[in-house]
Amino acid sequence: MAKNEKINPSPKSNSLVTTIKQAFEIKRNPLPWTKAFCAGLCAALPSLIGLILGNFQYGLLAGIGGFTYLYVFNEPYAQRAKKLLSVLLCLTFAVFLGTLVAPYPILSALMIGGIGAIATFIFGTLKIPGPAAVFLVLGFAMTTGMPIDPSLAPLRAGLIFLGGTLSWLIAMAGWFFNPHGPETTAVKRVYRELASFLDSVGTETFNDAREKTVVAMKEANHTLIAGYISWQSSDFYKRLYLLNEHASIIYLEVLDRSVENNKKLPSALGESIRALTSSIEANKKSTPDRILQPDQDDEAVDHLFTSIYDADAIMNEPMSKINREIRITKQSVKTVFLGAFDKTSMVFLTAVKYGIILTIAALIAYAFEFNRSYWVPLSCAAVLLGSTIMSTFLRAIQRSVGTIIGVVIASLILSIHPEGFFISIIILLLTFLTELFIVRNYALATMFITPNALVMAESTTQMHNMPFFATTRIIDIIIGCLIGLLGVLLVGRTSASSLLPHLIAKTIRSQAQFLLMLFSEQRKDFHFEKSRVHIKMHTNLTNLRTVYTTALGERPSNKKALEFLWPVIFSIDQLGYLLDSSLNDLDRSVLSDEKLAQFLYILETLAQTAEHHRPYTEKDVPDINGFSKIQKEIISLQNAMNVCEKINL
Repeated sequence: MAKNEKINPSPKSNSLVTTIKQAFEIKRNPLPWTKAFCAGLCAALPSLIGLILGNFQYGLLAGIGGFTYLYVFNEPYAQRAKKLLSVLLCLTFAVFLGTLVAPYPILSALMIGGIGAIATFIFGTLKIPGPAAVFLVLGFAMTTGMPIDPSLAPLRAGLIFLGGTLSWLIAMAGWFFNPHGPETTAVKRVYRELASFLDSVGTETFNDAREKTVVAMKEANHTLIAGYISWQSSDFYKRLYLLNEHASIIYLEVLDRSVENNKKLPSALGESIRALTSSIEANKKSTPDRILQPDQDDEAVDHLFTSIYDADAIMNEPMSKINREIRITKQSVKTVFLGAFDKTSMVFLTAVKYGIILTIAALIAYAFEFNRSYWVPLSCAAVLLGSTIMSTFLRAIQRSVGTIIGVVIASLILSIHPEGFFISIIILLLTFLTELFIVRNYALATMFITPNALVMAESTTQMHNMPFFATTRIIDIIIGCLIGLLGVLLVGRTSASSLLPHLIAKTIRSQAQFLLMLFSEQRKDFHFEKSRVHIKMHTNLTNLRTVYTTALGERPSNKKALEFLWPVIFSIDQLGYLLDSSLNDLDRSVLSDEKLAQFLYILETLAQTAEHHRPYTEKDVPDINGFSKIQKEIISLQNAMNVCEKINL
C-alpha cells in the first residue's frame, strides 16, 4: 500500500457513525418553559405537602401520581380533562395491583407485560401523544420494589390518586384564561400552511406543501372535534370550526386551478392569508392588515381573493350574519377500537410485541435476582417507545449514555444524604429539566429522568456503598435497553414491510366502494359519515400511513424501492381527502353505470397490481363533472404504481 494512500471507511462504519451522530443531535424545538415548570411543581408539591403534614414518606409516594401531568399536550381542555382522569385512574390501579402481586414474581412479570400491551394499544388506537405506557409501567414496577405488604395497597393507591388529582387541577388551570387555546393554535397552523401552499403553486415544492396543508387540516379537524362539548358551544369555537372548513374550500379551489393552469399565483394571496392568520385569536376584533387585490384578468384568482375575504368575515362579523352551521360527526370509541383489532393494524401488532418483550425483560430480571430488578423492565419499556427499529436503536443509545451520566448525578446527590425540603427542591429541579430538554434530545432528558426516579425511590434508604449502587443501576438499565433492542430486532424486523402490499390493495378497494356510494343513485338518504364504508376507508388510510412509516425504519433489503413507494401512498392519501371533501357538495352529479363500472375496474386493477405485483397498463380515467381533482389523482396513482412495478417493488 502506498504511504499516502487513504483507506476509505466501509459503508457500514459510515452508517454507524451517522446513526450515533443522529442519536445526539440537538433539535431546535422551542423549549416548553411553562409545561416544564408545571411538571416540576406536580412532582415536588406532594412531597412538600407531606413534609408539612408530618409524613414525608407519604408525600414522596404521592409524587408518583404527579407523573399524570407528563401526559399533557396541546389538546383541547375537554379532551385533556378526560385523558388525564383516565391516566390518573390507571396509574392508581397500577400501583394498587403492583402492591398486591409483589409477593409473586412470575405473576408480576405477566402483569407488567399486560399493562404495557394494553396501554400501548389504547394510546395508539386513540392517537394520544406522549409517554404512553412508560409511567404506568413505572408506577407498577416501583411498587413491586417497595417493602412487600399487600395490605398497604389501598393506602398506596389512595396517595397516588391524591397526587394525580393535584396534577389534574394544575393541568386544567389554563381553561380559565384561554379555554380554546389549543383549537386556536391548530387553526392558525392550517392558515399558515395554506399560505405556503398558495406560494408553492407552479414550483417544485407544490406536492410537499400540499401534503402539509392536508395534514394540518386533518389534525385541526381532529382537535376541534375533540374539543366539542354538545351542551356548551361558544361563538368563538363555532368560528374556529367554520374557519377550518373554509380553509378546505380555499385549498380545493387552488387545487382546481392548478389542475387546469399550473402557473404561479400572485404573492398577495399568500400575504392576505398570513395577515388573516394573525387575527385568529379569542376576543380579538381587530381586522388584519388588508392586502389590496391586484389588477388582473384571472377569474379564478379573483374568486380566491373573495374566498379569503369570506374567511375574514367568519372571524370578525357577528355570528348572526354568518349563514352557516357547524355539523359535528364523531366516530364512536367502539368503532375506533374495532378498527384497530385487525391483522393488518400496526397498533395491535405493536402492542402485542411490546407486551411480550416487556414480560421477557421482567422474567429475566426476576430470574437472575437483580438488585431492584424493576429497573430492567422499566428501561426496556422506555426503549420500546421507538416506533421503528432505527428509533428503538437510537433510544437505546440515548438511554444508555444518559443513564450512565444520570446515575453519576444521582450518586452525588444521594451521597450527601439530602432530607425533607431539599429533596423536594431536587425533584422539582430534575423534573423541570427533564421536560425542558426532552423536546431537544432524549439523551439529555435521560440525564435528569434517571436521577429523579432514583432520588424518589432511594432517598429514604440507607446506602453506604455508593459505587455498588451506581454500578448495579447502570447494569440494570443497560440490560433492559439490550433486551428491548434485541426483542424488536427478532420480533419486528420486517413485519410492517410484509403488510404493505395487502394494505395498499385493501385501502384502494375501500376507496372504490366509497366512490361508488358517493356518485351513484344509492346515495339518497344515506348517512355517509357514520356508514361502514366511510369508516372502513378512514381506518385503512390510518393503518396504511402507520405501517409505511414503520416499514421505513425496519431497514428492509430493498429500502430504495420502499422509498419509491411514497408517491403511491401520497396519491392514496390525497384521493381519500378528495373523496371526503366531496361529501360537502350535496349537488354532486350521479355517474352512469358505465362510468362507475370503469372506475371500479381501474381501482380494482390497481389494487391487484399492488397485492400481486402484476404488470399495470394505464387506462383512461373517466371525468366527473365538477370533480376533476379526483380524476387527476387517480391518473397520478396510476403513474406512481407504474414506477413501482418497473423497479420490482
